[in-house]
Amino acid sequence: MSNGADEGELAAVSRTRKAARLALSLLVVFVLPLLVSACVYGRDSSVPWYEARRDATGLAPDPATTQEAVLQVYAARAVSWRGIFAVHTWIVVKPAGAPKFTRYEVLGFGVSEQNPAIRVDRTGPDNYWFGAPPAVILERRGPEAESLIAKVREAVGTYPYPNEYRAWPGPNSNTFTAWIARQVPELGLALPSNAIGKDYLPGGAVFAAAPSATGYQVSLFGLVGLLVARDEGIEINLLGMDLGIGFKAPGVKLPGVGLVAWPAAAGSAA
Repeated sequence: MSNGADEGELAAVSRTRKAARLALSLLVVFVLPLLVSACVYGRDSSVPWYEARRDATGLAPDPATTQEAVLQVYAARAVSWRGIFAVHTWIVVKPAGAPKFTRYEVLGFGVSEQNPAIRVDRTGPDNYWFGAPPAVILERRGPEAESLIAKVREAVGTYPYPNEYRAWPGPNSNTFTAWIARQVPELGLALPSNAIGKDYLPGGAVFAAAPSATGYQVSLFGLVGLLVARDEGIEINLLGMDLGIGFKAPGVKLPGVGLVAWPAAAGSAA
């Protein structure tokens, strides 16, 4: 009897140690990157978020001198402390000869007061996002962009959550951009791994094409999932945060931080 009891105790100790190692591993791969992100992307608290700069950056071409069609997708760190965890994404389009860009995005501001989540031209196409500088993550020009613009506008009109917003796990601004990408696969849009909400699949779906249309993903309400695609690479989603490896832009994808490119590929990171 004593031998059996000893073996049972040893097995219990072994299970406890394995659970502790797993918990420690999760702590290292998820929490430590977030601490790094907080140090790098934490905002200056002396400036209220609503007073942070929102002027143009010059990333969008001037419509007065650019007659060709242009389509761009932007990403910038989210407002205030949310920027530690995620980026905010939006889409801008300018048909050939148009005098200005049209900007499409989803915002949570005012939704509780019955304002729509989808906003059009709330600000300029390339403006700072409450102090955060944006980056162009996709650009198409010329006839290719012209054909895509009509499809993007149609996809905007079919977004299933036009009056809903939930920062985590979705539907949010990145759920919207991912919806556009899946409805217009010709875009080939691979969203940043820290675009929290991109893995929230509308309608309670658990399986879908990756936003880039180069692979597939499974996701349970944007909280747990796996994405495998040629452009995005491999992304493991836990509680809305992604950990993985990039293929098209080689590097490691860390929660909060996003893609950390391999040194040789630093110039092509996206």
